[in-house]
Amino acid sequence: MKIQIVYCHPSQKSYTHEILEQLKSSLIKENLKFEVSDLYMMNFQTDMSKEEYDREGFVNSYLPIPNDEKEEHRKIEQSDCLIFVYPVWWSDCPAKLKGWFDRVYSVGYAYGYDESRTNIQKMKTILYGIALCTTGHPNEFLDEIGIAESMRNVMIDDRLGQRFDKKEMIILGGTSDRKKVENEHFVIVKDIAKRIKKYCALRV
Repeated sequence: MKIQIVYCHPSQKSYTHEILEQLKSSLIKENLKFEVSDLYMMNFQTDMSKEEYDREGFVNSYLPIPNDEKEEHRKIEQSDCLIFVYPVWWSDCPAKLKGWFDRVYSVGYAYGYDESRTNIQKMKTILYGIALCTTGHPNEFLDEIGIAESMRNVMIDDRLGQRFDKKEMIILGGTSDRKKVENEHFVIVKDIAKRIKKYCALRV
């Protein structure tokens, strides 16, 4: 069983980075193999080039895919579970993670697959997908104003969509008062590894 973590935050001093470290520790304790794509450390290119748009916009899936996209495809294809770890900025993920989806979810791979019009393999269905995000507002407030539902609709229903067998969004809210919520958050993160192990072991 292999887990791919797509991590997006510019600062190693952030609370989100602490959550990442907690997650990694829990995976290690459960003897689960994982790899981290740290988008900032990788300096991942998030702007789509004109050549990439010519491929995506005109659904010309025979045009070449950049090597950095191919590398992310390789990681996905070797994984049973993908975990996206990021902060909520203005009701969504950071632009760099949005750019990861824009480029890595290329036509003929993650959508628009047509065997007669492509020379690449279709993205496999991943067993488990998790969006794990931190946000300053409490979860209750995000539910009350409809932002939590909006985030789930975009991340779970669209970006993960039918590409995943099981998917969930875990919102670690209330980080503006960190001392009040961090113990609860760490318990939630610690349990993720056990849930992944239990679910994926039955299907791998």
